[in-house]
Amino acid sequence: MPDKAREASLYALGRCRRDGAWSAMTIDAAIKKYDLDGRDAGFMSRLTLGVMENITFLDHYIGLYSSSPVTKLEPRVLDVLRLSAYQLVFMDRVPQSAAVNEGVELCKSSGCGKAAGLVNAVLRRIAENRDKLPEIPCAGTAGYLAVRYSHPQWLADELTGEYGYDFTERFFAANNQPWPLYIQVNTLKTDAAKLGQMLSDGGFSWEKHRWLDDCLLVSAPGAVASLPGFGDGLFYVQDPAARYCLVKAGLEPGMKVLDVCAAPGGKSFAAAIDMKNIGSIMSRDIHEKKTRLIAAGAERLGISIIRTAAMDAREKTGDEFDAVIADVPCSGIGVIRSKPEIRYKDRAGLSGLPDIQLDILRASCDSVKPGGVLMYSTCTVLKDENEGVIARFLEERNDFAAEEQRTFWPQTDGTDGFFVCRLRKKL
Repeated sequence: MPDKAREASLYALGRCRRDGAWSAMTIDAAIKKYDLDGRDAGFMSRLTLGVMENITFLDHYIGLYSSSPVTKLEPRVLDVLRLSAYQLVFMDRVPQSAAVNEGVELCKSSGCGKAAGLVNAVLRRIAENRDKLPEIPCAGTAGYLAVRYSHPQWLADELTGEYGYDFTERFFAANNQPWPLYIQVNTLKTDAAKLGQMLSDGGFSWEKHRWLDDCLLVSAPGAVASLPGFGDGLFYVQDPAARYCLVKAGLEPGMKVLDVCAAPGGKSFAAAIDMKNIGSIMSRDIHEKKTRLIAAGAERLGISIIRTAAMDAREKTGDEFDAVIADVPCSGIGVIRSKPEIRYKDRAGLSGLPDIQLDILRASCDSVKPGGVLMYSTCTVLKDENEGVIARFLEERNDFAAEEQRTFWPQTDGTDGFFVCRLRKKL
């Protein structure tokens, strides 16, 4: 029988493939289902994420050594091959014999015993050629990047056309690196020095962010909730680019703020901290379940000025605010490194997003009082969802002006891919 960690990984890969499930939630569910802990849970998580980050790359080499085309393989067999090939190519500490033998056992135990011979043959060929795998063809082209870094061909074409080959390759390579854990200090309760000392005392290494105050990069192999200070509400998790959005909003104590797409709550929390918990914040999300999570997060952090409401961001409030935060639904291309399943989205399926984003801006702008700010942000780097939406909005509303627009990139800024635009309503 194969070991439980690999069984759990195969289960998670199957769920993500069949159901389009989010990797993080599926991995957590698989860890519980197979009762994994410690090193087994860590191995299973790294294995599952690693496969999802490299599907196109793995399929390329599986196809080279398989007697059947990859597209003709039974999906569960292909999952087994991907899982085992990843161990052979990327995990030096896994003995090659273990990767091959466990792959064959997985094939049998998952009901695909007839394909065990094929799986054995393919994996042995990959193992034999591990240090001399044939070069991916078409080096220097968008097609090469799409295979080498397992990103969609349409994205490789689009970004190389706009930013060039080298820039795109650095972006793709950064997306295949481990996701950094940034925490924002809750200065309502503590400061960076005190929280840093707590982390050090707890055995965690950390460093201050190079350009954002009260932001720490933490090396934390376990759950965030296990970090010192989490239960006491001394910090919350948020990428520096998202925190920058609130810095640029220029919020002050006593203001009235609306966050129209608030879940999971990070921007509302940042707003409350910048306002020193004085004023009022309305945090809205379309799903009531998510608004309850926002309220729970605010309570943990000791924030009392946040009220929540379940409401579609395309609906108007009929009230005026000093600032409106619109971190709109988007393609998520900027957070591929933390959500690898995003890289396999079809371009056609994203075509309707700019219209939704513009509709949210249209509804939100009337809630901004004269002289107030409207902060538009996305976690994508696609221009049609960013600069394109802003251009369309400003064509319709000459009572707003764009004061600053900035796109963040992981390979240059050390953040998620993220877009921020500050719009000011004219007096």
